[in-house]
Amino acid sequence: MPTSQTLSRGIRVLEIVAASSTYLSIAEVAAELEVHRSIAYRIIRTLENHRLLSRDEAGLIRPASGLAVLARSVQRDLQAAATPELTTLANKLSMTAFLAVWEHDLCTTLQSVEPLHSHSAIVHRPGSVHGMDVGAAGIAIQSMYTKEQWQALDTEIEYRAQAREARIDGYATSENEVIQGVASIAVPIPSPLTTPASLAVVFAASTVTDRSSVIRALKEAALNIAEELGS
Repeated sequence: MPTSQTLSRGIRVLEIVAASSTYLSIAEVAAELEVHRSIAYRIIRTLENHRLLSRDEAGLIRPASGLAVLARSVQRDLQAAATPELTTLANKLSMTAFLAVWEHDLCTTLQSVEPLHSHSAIVHRPGSVHGMDVGAAGIAIQSMYTKEQWQALDTEIEYRAQAREARIDGYATSENEVIQGVASIAVPIPSPLTTPASLAVVFAASTVTDRSSVIRALKEAALNIAEELGS
């Protein structure tokens, strides 16, 4: 099926800017996009006109307010139900808490909240994407299905052995899978009224020895979200 190269490049620019921990120059975006600087400039100017990107006084590119408007409309009910629970988790546990969803065989972070009074929390930005075959958030989503149910779905992602364990235990863990030295704990959100989703926290693996209180807090928050959604 034919696709629009210009549209694809524009979306890719948004992904590059959103994934970067620093503001980027036009030259850096062009290099990442593997196009001439003039092509990158025209794409960026178009996205600026739609308030999806902006540039600071030094000409560095950053996300703009239009992206926030678009993001609020994605899984609106789920985000509304999750926001207070994410905030409570982040500040109670002093960890970054996030909401992940399964879309197009990828695990995408829809929302994240960092603790207010911790300067050592792991940064995990909304829009972060990784394969369903790594990380606790993806395992927790898979655990909502049996192996047979998963294999019957239209997906090329293998059913992980950890998903069966998570189905029994009610939570999933991972360490050094997405980022070296970083661990995550996740639980599924038990609601049929939303896209398959999980609630998770991310932290330096060496900082937490007793994880039982973290697991309990996550399970309670996930139930609260499901109840708020009406399931």
